[in-house]
Amino acid sequence: MTASQSPAEGPSTHAISILLVDDHPVVRQGYRRVLEHQDDFHVVAEADNAADAYRAFKAHAPDVVVMDVSMPGASGLEAIRNIRSRSSATRILVFSMHSEAAQVKAAFNAGANGYVTKGSAPAELIRAIRSIMRGEQAISDDIARVLAMESLSPSHSLLDQLGEREIEILRQLAAGATTEQIAANLNLSMKTVQNYHYLIKTKTGMRTDAQLVRLAVECGLASL
Repeated sequence: MTASQSPAEGPSTHAISILLVDDHPVVRQGYRRVLEHQDDFHVVAEADNAADAYRAFKAHAPDVVVMDVSMPGASGLEAIRNIRSRSSATRILVFSMHSEAAQVKAAFNAGANGYVTKGSAPAELIRAIRSIMRGEQAISDDIARVLAMESLSPSHSLLDQLGEREIEILRQLAAGATTEQIAANLNLSMKTVQNYHYLIKTKTGMRTDAQLVRLAVECGLASL
């Protein structure tokens, strides 16, 4: 578990409070410096997994959650879903290395307000936070191009057949998680996970777990 709070004397009264979620400490440290270089930004807490992110969100009620989607155990998609079920006001910005259209759409369907890739300039991350605080939707330039190409020539990815929960379970299956581990990560019964597993195969036409893993890799949900 990783969670930290900045000194109380740091931020101004009108600072935008931010929860920073990423499983790499060096990444968090670097982007914390970038964010807190802004006079009106204050990182109130950090977390390195979905469960701790939700606990930190409940404890600190930040204005903005900057969230990676690829983390051990439950992914950022699950954290987004949990946060959104508790608050419709909190702004959620996905900050990820993944730029696949299916992943982006899954994040927005889960409740994200914006999506910026880690290849973007720091200024783009800052602009995105300010945009979602104004109630706008924010995407980085490379994500805009991906979505534009998708709209012009839809790829009809097999992931389009799946709901956000099914995509999350597929991601964990491809990462090597057992049914028991997935059930624990998502607070589901093993029977429910097994039912989802069957539905994923049915919807995608995959017959074996090896085929599911290959699909997840091809769609950017997992790596070999």
